[in-house]
Amino acid sequence: MSGTIVTEIRARIAVIRLNRPDVLNAWHAAMRAELMSALNRCEADAAVRAIVLTGTGDRAFGAGQDLNETKTFDPDRAEEWIGEWRDLYGRIRGLSKPLVVALNGLAAGSAFQVALLGDIRIGHPGVTMGQPEINSGIASTLGPWIMREMIGIARTIDLTLTGRMMDADECFRIGLINRLVAAERVLPEALALAAELADKPPLAMRLNKERFREMTEDGFQDALRAGVRNQRIAYGSGEPARMMEQFLAERAARKGKAG
Repeated sequence: MSGTIVTEIRARIAVIRLNRPDVLNAWHAAMRAELMSALNRCEADAAVRAIVLTGTGDRAFGAGQDLNETKTFDPDRAEEWIGEWRDLYGRIRGLSKPLVVALNGLAAGSAFQVALLGDIRIGHPGVTMGQPEINSGIASTLGPWIMREMIGIARTIDLTLTGRMMDADECFRIGLINRLVAAERVLPEALALAAELADKPPLAMRLNKERFREMTEDGFQDALRAGVRNQRIAYGSGEPARMMEQFLAERAARKGKAG
């Protein structure tokens, strides 16, 4: 294991951290696999009654996909990539235990989506969230599905096509952040809420969560099918690789000036 996911058990609560702070906790295949394993262990452990998911550091919950991985994809690897997200998102959606997301900064792209798949989100005024995939040439399918479920089609179109990021006030106003607290209170508040949820009757909790999954399953499966189709088209065209190289070059230039 590479240590990209760190899990700590605090009484009945499992705290899982995304642990690549040097790249703002951006995802790659190993990290997705490790998170799946951590969630599987939590689900199988009868002593764990609630889960808190957060990021290491004070800058980001997660920056989304690591473009250094996806810039090399061909259509076949892009289809496998969608399968990796299917497995991870399906695991999160299938949890019988409540999942509280402690947002400790940026939540972009697929990290934004994972945050929305949690049951309740706690953030602070410095949090920014959004779906900026279009800026790096990635077509969005899973993001629009989960956003539409939560904020409607008009806002989903805005966020998907512009790639703009929302500040914490906007996220709180439209219901994507449930509770807004001071930065140093995010994890304590998430732990307190997780403890409250851990006290709820476990069968009722499981049945409620199963019902929410059933209500959204058709949309999830449709998004996965669209993801395979659209990513094969996109990566076959070469556009994502060109846009990601440009994006990474511009980011490196900005860092060079700042340094």
